[in-house]
Amino acid sequence: MSAEDSPAAELAGQVTDKDPAIGLQAVVSLRRLLEELERLHVDNAREQGWTWQAVATALQVSRQSVHEKHAGRRKAMGKEE
Repeated sequence: MSAEDSPAAELAGQVTDKDPAIGLQAVVSLRRLLEELERLHVDNAREQGWTWQAVATALQVSRQSVHEKHAGRRKAMGKEE
């Protein structure tokens, strides 16, 4: 697979497409990617001992918002007490 055929290159092309249907689908794809990346890195930070406050500071959000968003999911997975 060449760099031009990569999912990232394809998404970059969609983001700049003048067709609103294609551009808006790219927005949906980016949101999903960002949510997945946030989950991954929040889990990584917590597993390395970061506090909820440290995670919140890094994400530039409140401790309460990051805790509400991720703590329940992590508890359900057995990763939080």
